[in-house]
Amino acid sequence: MDLSLLLHYHYVARNGGSTQPVPSGAGAVLQLIRSGRASTRAEVATLTGWARSTVAQRLDALAARGLIHRVGELPSTGGRPATMLEFNAGVGVVLAAEVGATHVRAAITDLTPTVLEDVTDEISATEGPERVLSLVHKRFEELLHRAGRTAGDVFGIGVGVAAPVEFPAGRPINPPIMPGWHGFEVAAWFRERWRVPVLVDNEVNMMAVGEHATTWSDQDELLCIKVSTGIGCGIISRGQIHRGAHGGAGDIGHIRVLSHDDVGCHCGNIGCLEAVAGGQAMADTLASDGIPANNSRDVVRLVDEGNREAMQLVRQGGRLLGEALASAVNLLGPSIIVIGGDIAQAEEQLFAGVRETIYPRSLPLATKHLRIVRSQLSDRAAVIGAAVTVIEHTLSPDSVDATLAELLSDG
Repeated sequence: MDLSLLLHYHYVARNGGSTQPVPSGAGAVLQLIRSGRASTRAEVATLTGWARSTVAQRLDALAARGLIHRVGELPSTGGRPATMLEFNAGVGVVLAAEVGATHVRAAITDLTPTVLEDVTDEISATEGPERVLSLVHKRFEELLHRAGRTAGDVFGIGVGVAAPVEFPAGRPINPPIMPGWHGFEVAAWFRERWRVPVLVDNEVNMMAVGEHATTWSDQDELLCIKVSTGIGCGIISRGQIHRGAHGGAGDIGHIRVLSHDDVGCHCGNIGCLEAVAGGQAMADTLASDGIPANNSRDVVRLVDEGNREAMQLVRQGGRLLGEALASAVNLLGPSIIVIGGDIAQAEEQLFAGVRETIYPRSLPLATKHLRIVRSQLSDRAAVIGAAVTVIEHTLSPDSVDATLAELLSDG
């Protein structure tokens, strides 16, 4: 099949029937090699229908950039053995960060993405964007050094923040648990210092992308829930992250829990799920009863120690989360719900509470094949998702073609 037709079908399937021009340059060839659909010049020629000289030109351009390399030869069938080609995942690196309410995690990955090095620091988002991002910037420099790479190897930067994000601009919008961050140009702040593409999104969206890409790529409909200081949801629909019209989709933590109208939330409303079932809310409840707990990790520690009050609180939190998820299940019809975050480490209590309410309150058709599972990537989910987001952007056919054209013009 001609590559333009192949990519056309793929594009239409992923974009709800919309037809737009499809790529036909070296970037499209890289897509074939990265996906495993082609590993030799002959296979590229067969899939694209291009002349051998055109295929050779595209492959030479990719090789010159270091994006592909030779990995051996196929056994000869009588003629000259075919050279096998492979995507070179080590040609560059991605810097990724998760900026949570009480911590930051920074990582460096290759282009698969495999985490090469990472580090976590305890720091409150209330210290403001300049101080928090300066710490992330410092960690990026350290990780590059530890990995034996330089700034010139960086393909891009991905950042997940614990806030609604205006994705195209890369800035948080009215973040309830990150005061002082509203409208701050996070993407521009990093671009000024690194001169590479920077993509910023809600941290749970990044988690959803990471979980989907690495573990559940065969599932087109997925919800990823983070239960930590707050509660958030990332939505994968038709295999793609769903951000909504303005980046606010998935803010499940601010669904109202009618039985708790006396509890105020950071967002200014009352009775929000996050305000009664989030990790910080649980810690505050335990502390008010004289049980030492400052944050969500203390809640999990108490559960591990067998503290009855903490165990009951997490299970009740799971029930309330299940109520909110039942509405999401009926509305969106996911095939799998992935739950991560600190509180997910108290898996027995949290998941029992979720299952108690989600199945009875959802339609049988919606839950017939529904799976509820713990995050496979654990505390690395957001940084891996951030890296995936950057990789798919920088290695898209259009981006690759633009980069190669720029290099050619500079040469």
